[in-house]
Formats: sequence, C-alpha cells, structure tokens
Amino acid sequence: MCMGYWCRPLSLSLSLSLSLSLFLFGQLGLHALFGKAGSARGAAVLLAERGARAAAQAERSADSHTADLHREPGNKPRIPAEGLTIMEALVERLEQAVIRLEAVSSKLQGCSGGLINGVINGINGESQCMDAFDRLLKGSLSEYLKNSRTIGGDVAQHAEMVQNALQVQRTFIKMASTHQEPAQAELADLLRPISEKIEEIQNFREKNRGSQLFNHLSAVSESIPALGWVAVSQKPGPYVKEMNDAAMFYTNRVLKDYKDTDPCHVEWVRSYLNIWTELQTYIKQHHTTGLVWSKTGPVAPPSLFVAKPAGPCPPPPPPPPPPIFTDEEPKPDNSAAQRSALFAQLNQGEAITNRLKHVSDQQKTHKNPNLRSQGEAQKTSPTKGKASSSSAPTPAKKHSPVLELEGKKWRVEYQEQTHDLVIEETELKQVVYIFSCNNSTIQIKGKVNSIIVDNCKKLGLVFENVVGILEVINSRDIQLQVLGKVPTMSINKTEGCHVYLSKESLDCEIVSAKSSEMNILVPQEDDDYREFPVPEQFKTVWDGSKLVTEPTELAG
Repeated sequence: MCMGYWCRPLSLSLSLSLSLSLFLFGQLGLHALFGKAGSARGAAVLLAERGARAAAQAERSADSHTADLHREPGNKPRIPAEGLTIMEALVERLEQAVIRLEAVSSKLQGCSGGLINGVINGINGESQCMDAFDRLLKGSLSEYLKNSRTIGGDVAQHAEMVQNALQVQRTFIKMASTHQEPAQAELADLLRPISEKIEEIQNFREKNRGSQLFNHLSAVSESIPALGWVAVSQKPGPYVKEMNDAAMFYTNRVLKDYKDTDPCHVEWVRSYLNIWTELQTYIKQHHTTGLVWSKTGPVAPPSLFVAKPAGPCPPPPPPPPPPIFTDEEPKPDNSAAQRSALFAQLNQGEAITNRLKHVSDQQKTHKNPNLRSQGEAQKTSPTKGKASSSSAPTPAKKHSPVLELEGKKWRVEYQEQTHDLVIEETELKQVVYIFSCNNSTIQIKGKVNSIIVDNCKKLGLVFENVVGILEVINSRDIQLQVLGKVPTMSINKTEGCHVYLSKESLDCEIVSAKSSEMNILVPQEDDDYREFPVPEQFKTVWDGSKLVTEPTELAG
C-alpha cells in the first residue's frame, strides 16, 4: 500500500512534466511560423509567458494532489520524502527552461532584425530580391562607370545614361515586389520610363556616328534592350543572353583595336559584359519564368513615378468681386415686340418686295464673263496663300565638307561633287569613316584597318589594302574597286553596289543583307572584268531534318 501511494504522485509529476514539454514544443513550432511573418520578438515573449504560466499550473496541480493524498482517511501512510524531492527537481528544471526562454526574448528585444527559420527580416523590410539587384548595381555597374569615366568623352556620357536606366528598372522591380500586376494597358504605361531610357541610349549612338569610340557606343546600344526582360513572361534569362551576344560583335572590335595598346578599354569590355552576366544570374534566382509580382499587395499605380504634393493643399480662390452698381437702369425685354414686328412684315404679302433693287443684265455674272473672272480672283484669300507658303518644305541644312584625321580615324563627310579626294598618309591602325558623301570619288592609298561607307549616294571608292573589313550601309549607287587585298566585305541596306575585285582579293568573303542590285566583277586574263550578280531571291525547302535555302534561278 505504501509503494502504491508513493508511485502515484511520482507518475503524476512525470505526466505533468511530459505534458508541459509537449506544450512548450507545440508553442515553439506555432510561434516559429508566427516569426516567419516578421514578428520574432513578439513570438519569443509570448512563448516565455505561456511557459511560465504552464510551469506554475503544473506546480499548483502537484501541490493540490499532494494535499489530497495527505487528507485521505484511514490513517494511510504519507508520501515518502524521496518522491517529493523528485517532483521538486522536475519543477525546478521546468523553471530553468522558462528562464532560458526569457533570456532569448530579451536578446531579441535588443535586436532590430534577426534570422528566424531562414527568413530575413531587414531593417527597411526589403526582400532578398532587391538586395541581390543592389549588389549588381554596386558591383559590376560601379566598375563599368569607373572604367567609362577613365576613358571619358562619349563613353562616359553614355555610361551615365546606362546608370539612369538601371535605376529606373530598380524602381520598377521594387514596385512589383509590393504591388499586384495591373492590366496590360496600365502595364505599358509603367514600362514607358524604361522604354524611353533605352531609346535615349540608342539615339545617342546615332547622333555620334563620327565618334572615335563608335564601337563602344554600338556595343551598349545593341545590348541595352536587355532591360526589357521585365516584359518577357516565359524565359527572360535567354533573352538577356541574346542581347549580350549582340554586344559582343562590337566588343570584339574594341578588344582588337586596344588589346595591345590600352588595357583600360579591355577592362571596360569585361566590366560591361559582367553587368549582363550577373543580370542573367539574378533572373535565374529570383525571376526564372518572368517578373514576380506581389500576391497580396495593392494593384500597381498607373504611373511608375507618382508626384507627391510639396505641401498642404492651396487655399480656395477668393470670392468674386461685388457687382458694380451704375446709374443705368436695366433694359426692358423687348423680344415680344421684335417677334410682333417680324410677323407684321411677313403679312405684307407682295408689298414686301417693294424695297428690293432691280439688277440689270450687265450686273449678272452668268451673262457677263468678266464678272466671273473678277469673282474668282477675289475668292483667293491672303490667309490661304500664307498657309501654302508656310507648308512648303524647309531646305535641308547644309553642312561644311570634312576631310581630316582625328587620332586614328579619317573623317570624310558631306562631300558634294568632289572627284579629287585622296588619302595618302595612312597607317595600319587607322580607320576611314565616309559619311553622307554624294556624287564624289575617293581614293585611299596604303594599308588601313577598316573602311566604313555610311549614308552615301553615287560614290566611287578606290582603295589598295584593308586588314579588317569594308562595310557599306544605308547607301545607294556605290562603286568599289580593290587594288590590293581585302578579307571581308559587308553590304547592308544598300541599293545598287558594284564591286571590282583584284586578282589578290578573289578569296574575299562578301556578306550582304537587305540589299539589292549587287554585282561582283571578277578580273579575267585579258585585263577585262566579268560581271556576276548577287542573288536577291531565295527558295527554302524542308528536307526532312532541316531547312535548305538556295538562290532561285529565274528563266530569262
């Protein structure tokens, strides 16, 4: 009997201890989930309070049960001292656990943010997505700006535009992380600031085609549409990679020109391409299948930049001035009298035509041709004449012709009706840029790096040797003659182009796109030329595994 009464409180204390432990672990799991919502400090404090109340309740239950055992009738033996000692030890351990939870709560109260269950609660509430984008701006973009400012000139100005465009995109991404996706019409308005920045960067390249750093500007302009990935719904990462590959065509030219002369330009290429490489990594981690919008926030505003009022609302306008009192009395309403007079005149009958003036035959236009010619002359109003004169097209602005060497670049621009242009003192690293020349002939002696013909009409070009490429773009009626050797020719958006090859340049590669009326003249043994047209029409068929394209042969 004694052992039964002794085991009874001991088993009760163990069950209370187990129940309290399960309670604490259950509360810990619930408030860990609660901590994910951003209130880790409140969860810990609440957990400590509930643990303390549970320990006190366990102790009161144990004391109550012990008192009941002491009051049982029948003179049954009391609980041994060993059982009370074990129960007190268990209660003490539970009190120690509560003290530790309170210590954790106090530590969390001293911190502004913490890491709970892998969820980061930042000081400003910014998500991991924005932190990763800020690292891109502080890393690759900052290095690109530094290298661009070192080069200076148009490259530095272009880099500032790129920085502004990325800052606008950061604002857009931050807005998307806190707002729900709007309708397509409103989404187009939100994307307009990014589109305007892209257009500004591309227009800068077009306005500075004569720049010595044209390849730098082209690399940026060809790849900056990558910022439009926020509008790509399925795979924005590959889209950015495609734009990056478009830039590499011009960055390879920069590396070729400055690899052995100026390492700063090499670093510029590396830092600029790193921007798009890191952007691909960022998209893969946070926006794999498209820009992620908030699911719980409000709908996005109609404009990306909402102007905030600078101060309180302006005061209401003052009341109108009091009416001006004059000595004149108000005129009576005589509309009824006017109507009566009108009906009286209508009731006159035939007498109403007595006041009309008779017109003779000499005054009638259908019987007098001279009056008709005078009337037509009077119909021409001076305002109409002014309008026609103002609508006349304004003459194009005339530019002064240019033929000069700037650094390593020969500039031949705005030449008109000039057939004696000769460039003699050339070097291997020099580039010749011919722009907007009409009805002119240019001769280039020696060996140069490359030649570019842009927006020219009826131009004749004779050159000896080119190390890189000869490029013709946006031109009409161009005649090219090679006296030495050229490895590659590129003809784009050109109507009418005749190329006279030399015997040393028969292995030249000619690449054409969006061009017409192209003819290649190959030298013969009798110092004559044989003309071969470049195909303009092609036929494409499916052979079962791939597309096969070949020029069509039209029956003549």
